[in-house]
Amino acid sequence: MDNQFNTFSFRPVMADVIEQLNFYEPTAIQQQVIPAVLEGTSVIGQSVTGSGKTHAYLLPLLNGINTEKQEIQFVMTAPTRELAMQIYEEVRKIIDYAGMRGRWNAKLLVGGTDKQKSMEKLKRPPHIIVGTPGRILDLIKEEAISIFSASAFVIDEADLMLDLGFIHDVDQLLVRSKEGIQILAFSATIPQQLEQFYRKYLENPLHVKINDKLSPETLEHRLIPYKHREASDIILDISKAIQPYLAIIFANGKEAVDTLAASLQQKGLDVGIIHGGLSPRERKRMMKDIQNLRYQYIVATDLASRGIDIKGVSHVINAHLPKEEDFYIHRSGRTARAGMEGTVISLYRDRDIKLIEKLQQKGMTFTFWDVKNGEWKESKSWNERNRRKKTIDNIDSEAWKKVKKTKTVKPGYKKKMKKQQEEIKKQMKRKSNRKR
Repeated sequence: MDNQFNTFSFRPVMADVIEQLNFYEPTAIQQQVIPAVLEGTSVIGQSVTGSGKTHAYLLPLLNGINTEKQEIQFVMTAPTRELAMQIYEEVRKIIDYAGMRGRWNAKLLVGGTDKQKSMEKLKRPPHIIVGTPGRILDLIKEEAISIFSASAFVIDEADLMLDLGFIHDVDQLLVRSKEGIQILAFSATIPQQLEQFYRKYLENPLHVKINDKLSPETLEHRLIPYKHREASDIILDISKAIQPYLAIIFANGKEAVDTLAASLQQKGLDVGIIHGGLSPRERKRMMKDIQNLRYQYIVATDLASRGIDIKGVSHVINAHLPKEEDFYIHRSGRTARAGMEGTVISLYRDRDIKLIEKLQQKGMTFTFWDVKNGEWKESKSWNERNRRKKTIDNIDSEAWKKVKKTKTVKPGYKKKMKKQQEEIKKQMKRKSNRKR
């Protein structure tokens, strides 16, 4: 098979790496980003999770390592330690495949690790540093490292950096970088604040926006009405109806996650928990347990939809729907990856209908279900129920129009008019039913 990566001007060592990675055809974002990075152009890349953006910057950057210079050449930042660790693992894999262990050096700098040990290891500057902005900034202030020599700076999941409040640290890092540094910023969305940040630092960047399908064909979206039930009761019923390899249950906020997880545990479901309130040690242990398939269900905040890569998710359950469409799309993106099938099951209330309508307008298809005693039952959609309510309301108002108004107001006239309206309404309903 002809390798389409050969069209890029990679060094022979990187061509070997690509072969060992079993990459043959660049993804849409790689097709546009790789040539720009090789040329030293700054890039704003916009695409959903799982589009291949990590290798879109890793391959061309590592292609340009200068082993003659023992200094920091590339800085790669991510908003969470888990994401930073994943990027670092990919860097190490490329170094191993290139046969450059000992010649290309990379260091992981994240919180929750011994800072003193990190400082010791940095006495000989690595070529690449991968880490969270806070820890990298901390080590610069301690004068353990300088990033002024770096020729490229990566901001991965930039919108999540903004959400989690780390964009100020990134700002502080860029202030300490040399003027004209190549900046490679990637995010799924570009909120206004992020646009302002980009304008401050990026001069004539290439803006690559990949309009990925809103939802892959292998992904099904099911909606279940709450109907005055508790989320944990419905989810317990869902658990009897599905056999997930791994299911992520999303709730809005740390407290909601803790409450829902406790309720599910009381009902006999063994669930893991992920949210920003866990200590580094707890989070590390939880991620290890998840990788070892200790849990079939994980209750999480939106941190798990963006900041952590969990493999093998077959089902996503929204105990609470998010307020914005983007968050629904990020959550859904945790399943049906790499051509696999997946199901998103969302519990909804009347207040969620606006969000559902917006997603439908964007082309997303929902099916309507309920679940009882571990069995799926097809349900009427919310707008069918609304149409029925509108019909009843229309008959109600039309019947009032036909009520004869009395010129003189006598005691009990309101009751008589109401009785008359009820009679007319009954007749109208009978006619309406005959027509059907």
